[in-house]
Amino acid sequence: MSGRKPLDSIGLIAGQGRLPLLVADGIRAAGGRVAAIGLAGQFDAALPGHCDSFREVGLTSLGRWISTFHKWQVREAIMVGRVSQKRKFARLQFLRHPPDWRAILLWYRYLRHDRRTPAVLTALAEELGRNGVTLIDSRTYISDHLASRGLMTRTSPTAELQRDIDFGWPLLEQVLALGVGQAIAVRGRDVIAVEAAEGTNGMIDRAGAICGRRPWLLLKASARDHDMRADVATIGVETIERFHAAGGRAVALGVGRVILIDKPQVIDAANRLGVAIVGIE
Repeated sequence: MSGRKPLDSIGLIAGQGRLPLLVADGIRAAGGRVAAIGLAGQFDAALPGHCDSFREVGLTSLGRWISTFHKWQVREAIMVGRVSQKRKFARLQFLRHPPDWRAILLWYRYLRHDRRTPAVLTALAEELGRNGVTLIDSRTYISDHLASRGLMTRTSPTAELQRDIDFGWPLLEQVLALGVGQAIAVRGRDVIAVEAAEGTNGMIDRAGAICGRRPWLLLKASARDHDMRADVATIGVETIERFHAAGGRAVALGVGRVILIDKPQVIDAANRLGVAIVGIE
C-alpha cells in the first residue's frame, strides 16, 4: 500500500464520518489530487475543503458518479464512510434522490435477491470498472491509521486480559469467517457478546450491561478474505470512550485489518482512560 505513485486525480466516494477526510488528506500527502463525490445527506460538511474537486451526488445516482469521474479524468477511486440506515430507508428518501437508470438496472440484474453489503459492493465495483473507474483498497492512502503490531498504548493488558486475548482471538477469526460480525467481547475466557446488526457500539453496550463494569476485552478485525475496497472495520475516539464507560479495559485489533480514526487521537484517548490497545497478527 505504500510507495504507490498516484494518478493526477484519485476519486473519492464519501459517506459519513471522518474517514473520508483522512483518505482525502492521505491522497494529497501522496501527491495526488482529490476528486470527491459526496453522497447527498451523508458526507461531513468539512469534506469539500479537503478536496481539489467536489460534487454532491445522490446515493442512487450511479450514472452521475460515472459521468462526474469521467469529467475529472478519474481512473481509480476509493469508497469510504458510513451510509445512515435511517436516511437510506426514510419514507421520502426515494423522492428526494430517485435512482437513475444505471442504479435501477444494477438492482434488477444483480441485487434483487441479494442486497447484502458484499453483493452491493461487488456490483458497484463491477459497474464502475466497466466504465473505466477501478475501485481500489480503501486503506491505500491511510497506512498511518491502521492497527499496528503489538502494544500501541502506555497501558498493557493485565495477565487476565492477555489470557482472554489468547482465548478469544481464534474464536473471533471463526466469527469473521462466518460473516456474522467484526467483533466479540470476552471476559474470563467466556464470550460475552458477538457483534451483529447493531454494530460495535451496540455490542459494547450489551457487553457492559452483562459484565456489570467488571473488566472485559473487545476483539475486532476484518475477515482475512474481506473485500478491502469498502467497509473495513474501524474504531474511533467515541468507541474507546464508550468502551471504557462500559467497563472495558483492553482492545485487541487485527494488524492492518482495522482503521483507527484518527489514530493519534484514539491512542491519546486510550492513554487518558487507561485502556490497553494491542495489534494481533
